[in-house]
Amino acid sequence: MTVRCLAADLDELENHAGQDVDTILARATAAAEAADRAGDVVLGHRARLVQADMRQRDGQVGPAARVFLDTHRWAEQHDCRPLLARTHYHLALTHHYLGDRAASLEHALCSVELLDETAPAGIRVLHLLRLANSLAEAGSAEAARERYRQAERIAVDSGDAARRMTVLNNLAYLELETGDTEVAWAVVERMHAAAGAIGRDFLIVERDTIANVQISLGRFADAERTLRDVCDAPPWFEVHDAADAALTLAVAQRHLGALDRARDSLDRCRRLCEENELAGVRVRALAEQAELDAASGDFRAAFEHYKQFHAAGEEQRSSQQEARARARQAMLETAEARRDAERYREQARRDPLTGLYNRRYVDERLPQALAEAAAAGAHLTVALLDLDHFKRINDTLSHDVGDQVLVTVAALLAAESDGFVARMGGEEFLVVFPAAGTAERLEAIRRRIKAYPWAPITGDLPVTVSVGAVSTVPGGDHDQAALLAEADRRLYAAKHAGRDRIVAAA
Repeated sequence: MTVRCLAADLDELENHAGQDVDTILARATAAAEAADRAGDVVLGHRARLVQADMRQRDGQVGPAARVFLDTHRWAEQHDCRPLLARTHYHLALTHHYLGDRAASLEHALCSVELLDETAPAGIRVLHLLRLANSLAEAGSAEAARERYRQAERIAVDSGDAARRMTVLNNLAYLELETGDTEVAWAVVERMHAAAGAIGRDFLIVERDTIANVQISLGRFADAERTLRDVCDAPPWFEVHDAADAALTLAVAQRHLGALDRARDSLDRCRRLCEENELAGVRVRALAEQAELDAASGDFRAAFEHYKQFHAAGEEQRSSQQEARARARQAMLETAEARRDAERYREQARRDPLTGLYNRRYVDERLPQALAEAAAAGAHLTVALLDLDHFKRINDTLSHDVGDQVLVTVAALLAAESDGFVARMGGEEFLVVFPAAGTAERLEAIRRRIKAYPWAPITGDLPVTVSVGAVSTVPGGDHDQAALLAEADRRLYAAKHAGRDRIVAAA
């Protein structure tokens, strides 16, 4: 394959509109090998970016991030503007998956600014779409609309009808998310005209968007017709979209009062989730099941499914946080800039909800603090605090209210400590400080939390803590695990003795 043919093949791969990850990955691998044989470093990097992109779409965010960062560093060192535009685009997607909206937007802006006007039209549409989506995620709806308009103009001028449909689908969803359903429907009508002009049916993801707009307009029967037969043997690459659409169909049918049809649609959604491990859709399906139970008058079942929904949501959030931490760690291992590396390292040590340090930081810092105290012949207090009856707050009020309580308690603890404070997980916190005046300091913390004006947040439900604390012996050789275990035993004793108290002695 000549270099010119290889470059054209990579243009096509980068501009891929298909969903066949395995086929694109195989072609990109062959292109990388051909570029290496031809000695064309830039084309080799472009091919490996496509490979990494496919792996990221398959869930391998960490390994893909290493490739993006390595290529980005090479492009910076060699001032290769076209390659820099592409690495910024991929890093924008990576940070989107990691939930870092600010970094995603920064990379998306750079990708558009660096992309040459001579780049293929499809590539320019993709980069503008990423920027528009990043702007929308950051809350800049009007700026996002302008980029969608620019992307649509390029797609129309280049005759790329498929890309135009993708742009319109994203724009319709933005208008729906911002609450302007009439404008969203106007975009849907443009989607109908565009689909008619190219003579193809809507993709499942497009039908799902249209149905969601119809539901927002109260047109439940139309939404049901839009999604009719959506789950009948969908192509494998549209299975996730089909599960989403089956869930949307169930919502439309519930609003119509067609509860039996809604149950059938929800059953199809669950089957797709189980067969294809679609955890995110499965969580939302549990919430809809609770709504359906309530509409049927089975409030006991509704409550049980509501509890399952919250439990599954917590499990999913924990899994996502772990995956994001692993991906961030992968990025740390390859990031060259010390500033960026330190920023990501600090994020990995922080609890995303409260901003306190997390268990990873405790495992790094507590052994150092114990060694420093022992060397100085000083005491150190290690205290575990647990919110009393926190499950009642979550179950009675909501997990959002529970999160507000956790954030407020975290702020109160941080204000009281001259050591460090960490969230160990759930409703459990760790406070470490020099041991002088241990009992008085812990009692002050307990009273301050109890006396805080909780009514605007929790209503009649009080917020109190139980505390288990242990102090080191000056000059002693203390083990972190043993100290935490002893503090945990004392915390259990405080709970067993009636809660809202401190146990600082065995």
